[in-house]
Amino acid sequence: MRPESPSDPLPFGELITAFEGYLQDEKNVSPHTLRNYISDLNQFAAFLQHRKFDSDGIAGIDNRVIRHYLASLHQKKLKKSSMGRKLASLRAFFRFLHRERVIGINPAKVVATPKAAKRHPHFLSVDDVFRLMEVPDTKTELGARDRAILEVFYSSGIRISELAGLNEEVVDLSVGLMKVTGKGRKERIVILGSRAVAALQVYLAEKKEVEKKGLLREGAGTPLFLNRFGNRLGVRGIRNVVDKAVRQAALSQPVSPHGLRHSFATHLLDGGADLRSIQELLGHVSLSTTQKYTHLSMGKLMEVYDRAHPRARKKRGRQR
Repeated sequence: MRPESPSDPLPFGELITAFEGYLQDEKNVSPHTLRNYISDLNQFAAFLQHRKFDSDGIAGIDNRVIRHYLASLHQKKLKKSSMGRKLASLRAFFRFLHRERVIGINPAKVVATPKAAKRHPHFLSVDDVFRLMEVPDTKTELGARDRAILEVFYSSGIRISELAGLNEEVVDLSVGLMKVTGKGRKERIVILGSRAVAALQVYLAEKKEVEKKGLLREGAGTPLFLNRFGNRLGVRGIRNVVDKAVRQAALSQPVSPHGLRHSFATHLLDGGADLRSIQELLGHVSLSTTQKYTHLSMGKLMEVYDRAHPRARKKRGRQR
């Protein structure tokens, strides 16, 4: 890629296309991550065009322009976490352009990330999980599918995008294992409990009838979860399944699909699992990402500490 000259600025769309190729070929990002990057950059390009910041080409974009962009997002009441993600996309984009010597400096590097309020992840009690699992009517095709979705979510702790991308051939019900493709297209093996295996067996028996309506093949794999038309059930469809079950279960607190992942991790920690094992099961690259679950189970950790530490073996009084 050639450096940009003031007299001959490169079209912004051309730069985005080059970055897209880099993400696919060199970074090997997932399709979901790629869509997010390109969507963020296209939104930034629209902002530049609307505010007339694009007249000088990419070289005319400095940290003040990026701060103006973040300010416009703030005015639109965008969450700080979403603003942070969009800034991260810009940093990666300009870092790529700097590496390719299209620009001299990365203007996004010095822009501070908007600080989002720290929130502990929502999770369900064990009783609420059991209540949720009983909602779908497994005597129907869709009910059997929905029960399997809920059981797999809670049994494996996988992400919603990972569940949507599952194919039949990655699931081995004979040993209760499943191969999942996670962030960065990294593969890992996750465990399926006996309830999840049983739910999948019921669903797969019903699925044969759904497939007769016209299975949509995607690549070389056979989609595990199908919609009512016999095609792959996407992220939005899975979210609808979970939301519907949560409403019908009348739980003590609402929970998102990601909340089932949080429940999986929290209940494992409460049951005595170590953080390293939970990290592997969740597919976290960094242990620090997994450590947020210790906040959720601090009461349990205090019990373990008081029981195990030689200088803490007495009842803990009320904290003031």
